[in-house]
Amino acid sequence: MIRTAILVDGAFYRRRSYYIYGDKEPSERADELEWYCKRHIREEKADQCSLYRVFYYDCPPMDKKVYHPLLKRQIDFGKTNDYTWANIFFKELTHRRKFALRLGRLAEEQAHFNLRPEATKKLMNGSLKIEDLTEKHFLLDVKQKGVDMRIAIDISSLAFKKQVDRIILISGDSDFVPASKQARREGIDFILDPMRSPIKEDLFEHIDGMRTKASKLN
Repeated sequence: MIRTAILVDGAFYRRRSYYIYGDKEPSERADELEWYCKRHIREEKADQCSLYRVFYYDCPPMDKKVYHPLLKRQIDFGKTNDYTWANIFFKELTHRRKFALRLGRLAEEQAHFNLRPEATKKLMNGSLKIEDLTEKHFLLDVKQKGVDMRIAIDISSLAFKKQVDRIILISGDSDFVPASKQARREGIDFILDPMRSPIKEDLFEHIDGMRTKASKLN
């Protein structure tokens, strides 16, 4: 029996699932994530896979007020639909069997609005005027803290303690490379699922394979 742990980069998953499957209510997104992860197990009948646990990594939603330079007023993120949605979604995941939440935090003190790169480009080439800017041209910039570290620690712990035989990481990030190299040295079969997003070619030398289940729901 191949014991398999599935590690999910939450921000990445939510972004890709929105793109692939569209907008959903929190409970529906949680159902979808559970289906998506367990599909990795169900379709490995020949290998007799068993799910050890799904580890989900993310940050609690921001409830800080941030000044918007276009609107010239504070936006209270604690009163937004996104704040409510994320809290309900995380609560849903805590009720799922074999799901473990690993929450970092947002660098709220550094949160600010930036012009989107495409808007900046249009301003510079003259195809967009300052007076034509709208809210859609701005993007909230807020960094996650502690998420990548938690992923790396869990990969190392699972490998050194021999708790699993295989790790499936759902992510499109390359920050996992040092931890994946450690795990592979310990004999772990390390699989990356980038959900159909492109990855750098040189990442293939640090994983044992790439597999995605990002297709339409059955």
